[in-house]
Amino acid sequence: MTSNSNNKSAGLSDRIKNFAQQKIVVVGDAIADQFIYGEISRVSREAPVFILQHEHTETAPGGAANCAANLAALGAQVSLVGVIGDDEAGRTLFRKLDAAGVDRRTIVTPNHPTTTKVRVLAGQMHSTRQQVIRIDYGSEAELEARFRDECIVNACELAQEADAVVISDYGYGAADPAIAAAVRESIKGLKIPVLVDSRFRLASFPQFTSATPNEDELAKLIGHEPRDLSELEVAAGALCQELEHQALLVTRGGHGMLLLEPGKQPLHLDAVGPHEPVDVTGAGDTVIATYALALAAGASFAEAARLANLAGGIVVMKRGTATVTNEELTAAALEHGFQEAGAGTQS
Repeated sequence: MTSNSNNKSAGLSDRIKNFAQQKIVVVGDAIADQFIYGEISRVSREAPVFILQHEHTETAPGGAANCAANLAALGAQVSLVGVIGDDEAGRTLFRKLDAAGVDRRTIVTPNHPTTTKVRVLAGQMHSTRQQVIRIDYGSEAELEARFRDECIVNACELAQEADAVVISDYGYGAADPAIAAAVRESIKGLKIPVLVDSRFRLASFPQFTSATPNEDELAKLIGHEPRDLSELEVAAGALCQELEHQALLVTRGGHGMLLLEPGKQPLHLDAVGPHEPVDVTGAGDTVIATYALALAAGASFAEAARLANLAGGIVVMKRGTATVTNEELTAAALEHGFQEAGAGTQS
């Protein structure tokens, strides 16, 4: 890392200013993230369980929808391609996307339930609400052929005019490897970065620009937990080459991030902000949104990783599924000057 961090900060601030000029397409599994808040009033006489007195319920865009909402909050022009059911959760999600400024006209609305994750947060009076259970609604079965075909057509058409594409695969069918490959092939030769965030099957997404697995996902892919940082570097580098990606950004929670580019030294980025996050829900969506948008705006992989690291540090200090704004990221870039990347960093 160079010692002239102020110049680097200014340069990356200029990248952020260019975010508003970028058109980004998100293809993937849109999820309704629902949070039920309540106060524990007493123990039930029917069973040894607490009774939760409901306070309020919030619904936020999750999964690919959260990635799209983050891109919009950062100033980009965003289109979302996916599947949302014609039900109350879906209608709420549509309203949230409209309010966030996401173009969701290419969303398919079949007659099956919207994928929904319900988190119950409980606590005593005046205490912080803690998540006690999560209930998931939605099938991981493959989409019907007509819905898959519609997603492919919509995604390929939009990608032709995009500055970057994000594939957000949560395993619900709207961003399976075949759909992603069709999008990649449709823009072959246009030099548009295509970024992948796949929760369970990154190995099925070769020959894309980059991906953002976390350490647990990386461990599952290689079949064991890396014993130390050196082994993590080797494993991530080998995976990057196996996938034929141009770079691999491994998120490490409180330990920051690791960027691998073939032929270059690994780049370690220390975590930004307090080491005890308030809520990590949806943080991966924020990371890939920022990473993709920065690349679209002309940043190098290292610059994009630094901005994604900053955005991740901001969003984990917010409760629930949250977004990072352009203003927040700009302020953080100017405040930190990316000096946090200096400790223990190779570049």
